[in-house]
Amino acid sequence: EEKRKLTTVLVLASLFAAFGSSFQYGYNIAVINSPAPLMRDFYNKTYIERYNEPIPERFLTVLWSVTVSMFPLGGLFGALMVAPLVKRLGRKGTLLFNNIFSIVPAIMMGVCEISKSYELIIAARVIVGICAGLSSNVVPMYLGEIAPRNLRGAIGIFPQLFITVGILVAQVFGIRSLLGNKTGWTIMFGLTAIPAVFQLIFLPLFPESPRYLLFQKKDEVNCLKALQLLRGQNDVERELNELVLEAIAEEIQSRWSLLSLLTQKFLRWQLFTTIVLNMGQQLSGVNAIYYYADSIYASAGVNEQDIQYVTVGTGAVNLFMTIAAVFIVEFSGRRLLLLLGFGICCGSCALLTFALNFQARLLWMPYVSIFCVITYVIGHAIGPSPIPNVVTTEIFMHSARPAAFTLGGAIHWISNFTVGLVFPFMEVDLGPFSFVLFSIVCFLTLIYIFFVVPETKMKSILEISKIFDEMNNVGYVDKSIEVLAKLWNMLPF
Repeated sequence: EEKRKLTTVLVLASLFAAFGSSFQYGYNIAVINSPAPLMRDFYNKTYIERYNEPIPERFLTVLWSVTVSMFPLGGLFGALMVAPLVKRLGRKGTLLFNNIFSIVPAIMMGVCEISKSYELIIAARVIVGICAGLSSNVVPMYLGEIAPRNLRGAIGIFPQLFITVGILVAQVFGIRSLLGNKTGWTIMFGLTAIPAVFQLIFLPLFPESPRYLLFQKKDEVNCLKALQLLRGQNDVERELNELVLEAIAEEIQSRWSLLSLLTQKFLRWQLFTTIVLNMGQQLSGVNAIYYYADSIYASAGVNEQDIQYVTVGTGAVNLFMTIAAVFIVEFSGRRLLLLLGFGICCGSCALLTFALNFQARLLWMPYVSIFCVITYVIGHAIGPSPIPNVVTTEIFMHSARPAAFTLGGAIHWISNFTVGLVFPFMEVDLGPFSFVLFSIVCFLTLIYIFFVVPETKMKSILEISKIFDEMNNVGYVDKSIEVLAKLWNMLPF
């Protein structure tokens, strides 16, 4: 098996795509955590100036819930835009277009205090959510299509790596001595425009996805040029021949819309896998950790002044483990990291429930609670966070991939929205037992992966399709595969 090396062009294309898009997703998840009391105070002052009376507590709670939940709602809108945009604009073109949904809300959030409008914040959270919804699906698609198969897993983790970088940067900026104060919180929200500007300047210098150029644009000449540029060599004939074979299969089959995708028997287990992995990723409670990290540490008994530093430390651990996943995914495979990650998360949530219930009786128990949260973050960083999008890229052929990412993205953001909206009420009604539900989700996802999800490491898209054909009881005999098998046997390698 021929193995390709990392090239400067591949690395820089991946970095600018991930930094300009995935970074913003992570940044905007965490940026709202630290300045939350300042924002509530701003909402109250604005209301008093308008109506000469303090804001009712219930209305303030509703405003805050809407502010938090608008981000994943915008993410859902963005996910539903993926398929039409990537078909019309391409993968790289969609990422460049997506920067509109970053720069505009950055300006809106930057001037909200001057304009005395909390409505601007809420509207901006919807728009920046659209940016995150698009980037969380298009970046993995783009990187998965420009990477050679032996680096597909490592490059595929770049989006999650930059999400964790974004989370950590937001947590650092949120320290009260930096921007997490009365004069700095609007600046902190406005900084999300900087990665977008970098991407607009530098990403156009790098090639579009070779698969998009060949499959969608029928442009074999530019596909060849893109492959040569990405691989750093002129000899890419074998890889181009594989793409041509795959393109023939795409022509024999049809291009799938989201609705038609759901009705295809030969894609049944691929669809189940995408749905389960995205639901498991979000309903495992990861965003409950990020949205409500301060309150979790407070309930664990951490001193109020120290919470911000513990939060940053947790973000640093998350980043370190995601970097580790980049280096080990091509050795360990996707399946092992998923099993290990969901297993750690399951155990951490169960132990956290126990620790939170007994911390009032035992002085050392709050440290166990913090240990559980950090262990959970480690588990999620090596598997549930980075791997689902890698798997989605690998188990669908090009024609079905945009619709598959639309479906996976919709499930991702609906689940995200649900946790963000429901967890505060779960925390009130169930207390520590909230994490039992997250533990159950992790366990059920673990069982599904163990019995259903195959290893995709170092396999071509066609080889992976054959595995799922057998699982779907379709067999390797449909017209497109017959033609591919004959053509493959005719090739001189």
